[in-house]
Amino acid sequence: MVQPFLLATAIASLATSGLALPAAAQTPAATSANAEDARLTAFLDAEFAEMLKFQPQTATRLGLKDGGDRWNDISDSAADAFVAWRQASAARLNAWFDRAKLSPQAQVNYDIWLLEAERAAMANANRRFKPPLYSRLYSTHSQLPDFLINTHAVADVTDLRNYIARLRGLPAVLDVAIERTRASEAAGIRVPHFQIETIIAGSEKLTQGAPFGTGPDVALWADVKAKTEKLVAAGKLDRAQADTLLEEARTAILALQPAYGRVIAWAKSALPTAPSGRVGAVSLPGGAAFYADELKLNTTTDYTADQIHAIGRAEVARIEAEQDALARKAGLKDRQAYYAERARLFPSRPWTDASRAEYLANANAFVARTRTLLPNYFGTLPEYRIEVVREPSFSEVPGGAAHASAPSPDGSRPARTYVHMVGNQEDPAAMYTLMCHEAIPGHNMQGDIQVRQKGGPKFRSVTGYVAFGEGWGLYAEAMCKEMNAFPDIAADFMRLDAELFRAARLVVDTGIHALGWTEDQAVDYLHKTGRQPIEKARSEVRRYITLPGQATGYKIGMLKIVELRRKAEAALGPKFDIKGFHDLLIASGSQPLSILERRVNDWIKSRA
Repeated sequence: MVQPFLLATAIASLATSGLALPAAAQTPAATSANAEDARLTAFLDAEFAEMLKFQPQTATRLGLKDGGDRWNDISDSAADAFVAWRQASAARLNAWFDRAKLSPQAQVNYDIWLLEAERAAMANANRRFKPPLYSRLYSTHSQLPDFLINTHAVADVTDLRNYIARLRGLPAVLDVAIERTRASEAAGIRVPHFQIETIIAGSEKLTQGAPFGTGPDVALWADVKAKTEKLVAAGKLDRAQADTLLEEARTAILALQPAYGRVIAWAKSALPTAPSGRVGAVSLPGGAAFYADELKLNTTTDYTADQIHAIGRAEVARIEAEQDALARKAGLKDRQAYYAERARLFPSRPWTDASRAEYLANANAFVARTRTLLPNYFGTLPEYRIEVVREPSFSEVPGGAAHASAPSPDGSRPARTYVHMVGNQEDPAAMYTLMCHEAIPGHNMQGDIQVRQKGGPKFRSVTGYVAFGEGWGLYAEAMCKEMNAFPDIAADFMRLDAELFRAARLVVDTGIHALGWTEDQAVDYLHKTGRQPIEKARSEVRRYITLPGQATGYKIGMLKIVELRRKAEAALGPKFDIKGFHDLLIASGSQPLSILERRVNDWIKSRA
């Protein structure tokens, strides 16, 4: 809940915030729910526009040009200012609106805006545990180049100038990242040894090659050249101006070498004393309380680490039993025999250019086919292009987790699924489930629907919850079976294999961060029980170490969605509408599980 004293602070700050008190709030009057809903949406949209000033990268994701020449400020002072603003905004909301006068959907928007203020404060209080260079997936050294290449679209000269401005601004952000990471080190939170090695390798890859020297173009130089040439080809930029801007970009990229040199210098100095082995939250000063908060943020529940650990072990046993049954259906003794047969048919082998091309062709074809099956199960359908592509070279690692990105609101940037293609290939039957989770009907579809939302407040198009989003992704895997998308028993068996993996994550994440497991213990469990190839098990465990709690959201979210669907089916019987249920879940944006449960209960009552 928002602290009461913040209300006075919020009202007092109106003159400097640029916001005016809404007329309806100045003169209270009885209004209809629709009018009050519209007033709330206008208020939230105005607040969201203010919020984007703190987050110019979010504005870019939304296709807006405002702030397109700046990075998010990742300093401690900026983090404190943002939380103060969010709390003041929540206080304004409480002061100017009577929740009881809103429609049920508007109440959801009201509740989520307040909840986000609480979540921002909780995350900020723990920021020393998550320094900018700590995360396996979101380390600043690789995240910012990835953003320029995959998110910063260049549709005109303004976009190109903004791109170059961001190149110039990148060294300053890297320096703040080093500063904050050093501050965390001083508090006893040190970047794990394996992550420092990854930072060194990634930073070197970003600064070796043209224009720094001989060899192939580095990723950023290749990207800015390609985007510039597209403008020239489209007649939006003449050759002389293009050459001038490319020289500016080249100069900005050359300035990255000393900046990344400072990152590498910090990393090498930290490497000799970097922790390894037992590196979970429980090993950090105050880490137990931090991990409890991360579980709350990622699952949007009050489950304890012990409860989640127990749920994981129970789910592992259930899924293994289902695999045994499916193996017998295929004519084999049990799941172990089925795994052995798949290993015989498809022995471990390294990726090649030919196998990469084949995989991407098959994956894109499967996504396209699955898309044709949606109308029988979903009322709201994706509209924009979806493509499966290879992970950028500077962030690609053996066994790396595939991930998805949403399209831009206008569809000019398609939804994408990124796949790591170095190291050894997995069983080819695993591709189907992965595409169901990341693409259709999983994250790419979910993101497509979310960014196209109309009528409601704009902030809902970018607000996301791990348990809801990843829970939906895992539920989407089961939906592929229900839609008869899988070509054979092998694909369905590998669906169970993927679900087993997510159940094992509950055991491993809590084992690492609450029970004191070592990295090797966690890798061994994920390899033997979670059935992951050893290099992927290692990569996954290292991800969990640097993102405490995130991996628990998948299975916890799926279990809640399945529970709510079963409840609705039992309560409604022949009145149950699968399209209506799915639209209820994903047509109105990401939401905490508690709010989702409330909405499903209301939906059941309205149809009973």
